[in-house]
Amino acid sequence: MGNKQKRILIVRTDRVGDVILSTPIPREIKKQFPDSFVAVLVRDYTKAIYKNNPNVDLILTDDYDDTNKKETFWKLVKELKKHQFTHALNLRPTERLNWMLFLARIPFRVGVGHKFYQYISFTKSVSRKKYKFLKSEADYCMDLARKIGVKTNNISTEIHLTDDEKEKVKSYRQVFSPNNEFVVGIHTTHGKSTPNISPNGYRKLIKILLFNKNIKIVVTDLEPVNEVKNISEVEYISKSGRDFFCEIAAFDLLISSSTGPSHIAAALKIPTLTFFCTLPACSQKLWSPQGNRAINIEPPQEFCSTKCSQNPQNCFLDNEGGIDLEKIAEKILQLSKNNFSE
Repeated sequence: MGNKQKRILIVRTDRVGDVILSTPIPREIKKQFPDSFVAVLVRDYTKAIYKNNPNVDLILTDDYDDTNKKETFWKLVKELKKHQFTHALNLRPTERLNWMLFLARIPFRVGVGHKFYQYISFTKSVSRKKYKFLKSEADYCMDLARKIGVKTNNISTEIHLTDDEKEKVKSYRQVFSPNNEFVVGIHTTHGKSTPNISPNGYRKLIKILLFNKNIKIVVTDLEPVNEVKNISEVEYISKSGRDFFCEIAAFDLLISSSTGPSHIAAALKIPTLTFFCTLPACSQKLWSPQGNRAINIEPPQEFCSTKCSQNPQNCFLDNEGGIDLEKIAEKILQLSKNNFSE
């Protein structure tokens, strides 16, 4: 392609955490190819992640259901053609997306795996099977950028706030921490693809932490489970989108299972304490937050070997022999005293 400008499309049309783990790619592309044009194709509900990102020149969205699938497909093919992309990194290579990029006449397309439809559409690929050990999903994503010549090991995630949003963060901080308390956000729910501690376990953890008057608890679920509703000393978040990001940016720590808010916090450089299990698909090696102070907690190996249901959504990690919530609370109290200086 000679000296022609690289016009690169990054495709990640799935969930919040997955999209955040793709955010290192535009930054590293711009470092390697400063004159490149970088666009992202995401779902409408995740486009806020890339808003105000200085390394992204264009945000496109792909939202469809069974009623408008065909119409949206051809509309996007036409839109992609218009931007004359030279490269496409398909981080979620469904057959639909594969053919969309092919019909948009993007010369260099790369996806994950070796599906037949990739082969017959001349799509290049990277494979995860060549790795003997798991690595971060963000690193797997970066492999597609490496395929076009990006050289980096930096997989720190990022969300960029505007100046006005930074002022919002200050105002939320004043609400959450009027007397300079240590602000702990707690997100109790998840997308049922990861293990978690039980609703009663979260209530127990909140109650233990509230004995310390220097700790302020903020529950971040828009629809909290009944066990953690209406606790008088607790603040409850009612925002979504970028305002939700601003509230998380006002925390000192976010506690959750391996879910979207933990990755939002990491991208905002807020420390996280995240619950994992030892199943490879749910492993902290694969899904740990990137770019922040990340404390990852797993139950003892004997718990997983004897109590594992092989179904993460049915697994409560604080069951007997699992995660000790009192020890977790002690760790948080110590961190609040040291302000993460240890």
